[in-house]
Amino acid sequence: MSTVQACEPVLFRGVRVFDGAREELSQLRDVYIENRRIADPATRPDPEARVIDAEGRVLMPGLTDAHVHLFGIGSTQAELLLGPTGLGYYNALAEAAGMLMRGFTTVRDMGGDTGALKKVLDAGLFPGPRIYPSQATVSQTAGHGDFSAVHETPLPLGGTPSRAEDIGLTRIADGRPQVLTAVREQLKKGASQIKVMAGGGAASNYDPLDVVQYTRDELRAAVQAAQDWGTYVAVHVYNVTGVRRAVEAGVRSIEHGHLADEETIALLAENDVWLSTQPFLESDHVYASPESRAKNEEICDGVARTLEWARRFDVRLAFGTDLLLDPAAAHRQIDMFVRLHTEFGFSSVEALRTATSGNAELFALAGARDPYRDARLGVIDTGAWADVLLVEGDPVQDLSILADPAHALAVIVKDGRVYKDTLTGAG
Repeated sequence: MSTVQACEPVLFRGVRVFDGAREELSQLRDVYIENRRIADPATRPDPEARVIDAEGRVLMPGLTDAHVHLFGIGSTQAELLLGPTGLGYYNALAEAAGMLMRGFTTVRDMGGDTGALKKVLDAGLFPGPRIYPSQATVSQTAGHGDFSAVHETPLPLGGTPSRAEDIGLTRIADGRPQVLTAVREQLKKGASQIKVMAGGGAASNYDPLDVVQYTRDELRAAVQAAQDWGTYVAVHVYNVTGVRRAVEAGVRSIEHGHLADEETIALLAENDVWLSTQPFLESDHVYASPESRAKNEEICDGVARTLEWARRFDVRLAFGTDLLLDPAAAHRQIDMFVRLHTEFGFSSVEALRTATSGNAELFALAGARDPYRDARLGVIDTGAWADVLLVEGDPVQDLSILADPAHALAVIVKDGRVYKDTLTGAG
């Protein structure tokens, strides 16, 4: 593993702090960063520290995204499935830098071979966010993760792995023994949590949205294998039956859930299950097939009511984007965050909390497999990881300023390292 590169201490002078939890900004204060963490306010700054005179600007925790696909948004489907293997990795590395420059300092990757990428980013060798990797998604034959052709013999019947399996995007597994093996394979490769496909999806060719994927026994097998490693299972699913089956099996996070009914959303709150959902608009994804376009429309029709019910029943709600296979749309990551406020009724503070300290609570479900468990994420507090943004303007009053990160973010710090600094001219 690469050694973490040393970085200089940083002193922010004269900031108003949104700490990730409180509604109000602090009075003007200084924030000192040393040894990759937020230092105690009583700490005497190093005389050689970089000093950033903030002049009253707002300092906030870095944003987080609970559902990304660095490989999936860094490349098109043709590039991933038909191009040279290295192309997906290099494109993912470039997209990681893009996410960081949009202000996202931590992401949970929900399908893709990101273990090695995580290591070089953690070492400070390239710009990019912290990554909670899921590694390959686990899918049944004809499930949301099955990208093989119809004419190909399924893997359990003697066929060969599809290209999507070869490059670590997905793993096809049918029956309890194969599910156990597939989950353990991802843990072996460094997954911090497990992603299982439990229902139909828009991007896949064979499964309508009402399809339920994996039997109760298969889902319980995945949950048991993850729990044995001290972590949890998150499932891709939209429909009522699939959500309820996942909850019964012990799944801790529902990814999407846009077609669940009111009673099922309430059930999540009753069972302390997270809803990691996305504020989709139809324009976020472009599909060539009429079937996928129709599925996308149905999903997006459910966004507003899903968010409304989740907030009404006080479901543990996470923010994610799930942008896929269209690198030109990657910039919508920040647009999707801002629309929590502009389109879906969240106050600026509610949205900020969700994408900072809120998401961080979901990430911490990884328990013993949490790669960043040595300090807190999503807050500005003594001892927390030093992932911070210095903002031009006040996002607590007007979240929409973050829609233009190139101008709104004066300074970006991740893991104590300055990756952007428009005020001192360094970094």
